[in-house]
Amino acid sequence: MRIERLDETTRKNLLEDLLKRSPNSYGTYEASVREILDEVKNRRDEAVFAYTEKFDGAALNADNIQVTEEEIQKAYSQVDSSLLNVIRKSLKNIESYHAKQMQYSWFDSKPDGTILGQKVTPLQRVGVYVPGGKAVYPSSVLMNIVPAKVAGVDEIIMVTPPGKDGKVNPATLVAAKEAGVDAVYKVGGAQAIAALAYGTESIPKVDKIVGPGNIYVALAKKAVYGHVSIDSIAGPSEILVLADETANPRYVAADLLSQAEHDELASAILVTTSEELAEEVSREVDGFVKELSRGEIIQKSLDNYGHILIAETLDDAIDAANEIASEHLEIVTKDAFTVMTKIRNAGAIFIGEYSSEPLGDYFAGPNHVLPTNGTAKFFSPLSVDDFLKKSSIISYSKEALEAVHQDIEQFAKAEQLTAHANSIHVRFEKRD
Repeated sequence: MRIERLDETTRKNLLEDLLKRSPNSYGTYEASVREILDEVKNRRDEAVFAYTEKFDGAALNADNIQVTEEEIQKAYSQVDSSLLNVIRKSLKNIESYHAKQMQYSWFDSKPDGTILGQKVTPLQRVGVYVPGGKAVYPSSVLMNIVPAKVAGVDEIIMVTPPGKDGKVNPATLVAAKEAGVDAVYKVGGAQAIAALAYGTESIPKVDKIVGPGNIYVALAKKAVYGHVSIDSIAGPSEILVLADETANPRYVAADLLSQAEHDELASAILVTTSEELAEEVSREVDGFVKELSRGEIIQKSLDNYGHILIAETLDDAIDAANEIASEHLEIVTKDAFTVMTKIRNAGAIFIGEYSSEPLGDYFAGPNHVLPTNGTAKFFSPLSVDDFLKKSSIISYSKEALEAVHQDIEQFAKAEQLTAHANSIHVRFEKRD
């Protein structure tokens, strides 16, 4: 991996480089995505079937686009019992963590007859996108469905690309069933997002779409926002390790590569105060790349977006981490919890040398659907909040309104909204 001194120029160039990976930078794909969205909106099922055959090689129709209960039961017979046990353990951890996020309605009643409050309501129907095809992500199935179930969503619809045989990976189906999905449809890509956003004869329209996908999925979610809600526009995976001389270089190298193996656009960055650690991590990385099964992808990722940055001080390193705002941030330093308190921007923070990033991907409980491309400065991980909406409650008695009606009328008249003022005034006007 390339080793550089951390200075203002390096930081500026790195941020510009990383932002090139953002879905907002892929304008050349937008016309294709827009065409797919329009076709599905107008031709509905017909377009979904056509695009599924074109892109996935699977011939589907209204009779086989939805996964049947028989297919789900067959999937159970194809999944190793030990994997099923792990899925159930992971699900329990995810459910327990997200249950603590649950919000409830509240009301504040005062003696003057004023009642103010907030009504919390689960979304009625949500769509979950799960990548498929060559990739298998039962962990993403759990991370998207479980918080929706905890929130109390009435209906959860999952879409995922089929293989050429028209089937969905058994582990994906089993995870969906265990998590409590209501229906699974064999469709992926932008056409799946369009079907969820607009509805077709086979696939119902949803209120919100969540889940990561490729560039076509990301741009499709961006385009349909407003017709439906979305969680976020996910970019390529990324990890930043913040380390000092106490870090184990072999562990750090392994953790960096855990994200670099996702794809060529993934970003793996080490920011350290130790030149010795930087050199040792670079050597360990070279050794691992030769051994790992996705070595070619890893090497391209490192060549494009892999960096080892040497900072003068720990505060400089922390500043850089906050500026980069990585999806995953590992802190492997002395007093790591103290360092954590200085972190403002990160999707998920892993503290200590035994809190490796894959722990969060698969098992610990916090959600692994995280903000990317610097959006951790203003976005949060997927959570129960994503599946709830809130309504304000306002109830005033006559006496309570009478005490403040002149204030309200004055405010409205100051904005030249006389109908607003009149709406209050008529309740207290004196008429013969």
